Amino acid sequence: MKVLLGVTGGIAVYKACELVRRLKDGEHEVTVVMTESASRFVTPLTFEVLSGRPVGRSLFDVDDPQIEHIRLARWPDCIAIAPATAHTIGRIANGLADDLLSTVVMASSPEVPVVVAPAMNTMMWENPLVAANLDRLRDVDEGRRYRIVEPVAKELACGEMGVGGLADEASILAAIVESRTTR
Repeated sequence: MKVLLGVTGGIAVYKACELVRRLKDGEHEVTVVMTESASRFVTPLTFEVLSGRPVGRSLFDVDDPQIEHIRLARWPDCIAIAPATAHTIGRIANGLADDLLSTVVMASSPEVPVVVAPAMNTMMWENPLVAANLDRLRDVDEGRRYRIVEPVAKELACGEMGVGGLADEASILAAIVESRTTR
C-alpha cells in the first residue's frame, strides 16, 4: 500500500519516525509531508532516510516544476496524519488549504481514506471547537473517509496527566491497513 504520512508540529512528531519504520517493515511505500512546525521538532532528513523518499514540505517548491500538491494527492492509497494538531484538524475540517499537507488532503480523491491521529494537550483535546471539528470529519461520507484514532491518557509532555497523547504506533498502523479494506 502507498501511504502518505502527514506529520504536523507537536512534540509527538518523534513517534512518527517509528511509524514510518513500521510501515516500511510491513512493505508499504511511504511518502512524508511535513508542516513547517513539524520540521522544528524533527528534520526532514530523518524522514527521508527512514522512508527512502523525498519529504514534501512546501506548497511552493520552486525546484519542482510539477504541481506538487496534485502529484502527491494522486499518489497514495491512504493518507495518515500523525500526529495531527488541533490546528491541522481545524484546517481540514473547514476545507482550508494553505499549506502542502492541507492542500494535498483537499486535492485527494474522496475514495482515499484519511486516518487522523490527534495529539495535543488535554485542554485542547477537550475544547468544544476541536470536538466540533473532529465531529465534522467523522460526518464526511458517513464516517468512511476520515477515521480518527483516539488519543490516549498519559502523562503529557507538559507534565500534566490526561487524554491527548498520540495513540501507539500499532493502533495507528492497524487503522491505516484497515482503512483500505473497509472502503
